[in-house]
Amino acid sequence: MTYFTIIMLAFALSVDACVVSFSYGLVYEKNRFKNALLISCCTGFFQGIMPFFGYYLTGFVKNLIQPYSRIIIFSIFVYLGIKFIIEAFSEHKKEKLCIDLKCLLMIGIATSIDAFSAGISLALYGNNILKPAILIGLITLINSNIGFVIGSKLKSIPTRILEVSAGLLLIILGIKAIFV
Repeated sequence: MTYFTIIMLAFALSVDACVVSFSYGLVYEKNRFKNALLISCCTGFFQGIMPFFGYYLTGFVKNLIQPYSRIIIFSIFVYLGIKFIIEAFSEHKKEKLCIDLKCLLMIGIATSIDAFSAGISLALYGNNILKPAILIGLITLINSNIGFVIGSKLKSIPTRILEVSAGLLLIILGIKAIFV
């Protein structure tokens, strides 16, 4: 996988964290800097660490799945892309947002499940995991922070556009995996 592809993947994976941070930015009036930093660092950390889990767990079964790697990569990316698009049009429940340690851990894990799958794909592509995981984590940290700041400045932005764009990007990456 090229660095350009990894950066595009990182942007697509960071959309969930950006949208969550945007929601927090809309709600929290006090301690904005601290809250933005907490959410950004948490989502960035988990997005950076989860590809390692996917990558190394794939190593145990790599010989069995290597012949099917292009189809698996295609399936994972298309699945994630369709999931993003479907979630963009689903009605999200309005819940009170918490920002304690338990909530931050849940946000970090929930927004990084897709990064686990990306780690599987990186292993199947034969990439080294360190640099892609760092890029995914840093891009998520930055996008999450941007989402929080935008949310605190604006009270309404169509996050659906971000989610659909990320979904389409993942589908394109999946199609690319079949042909390259």
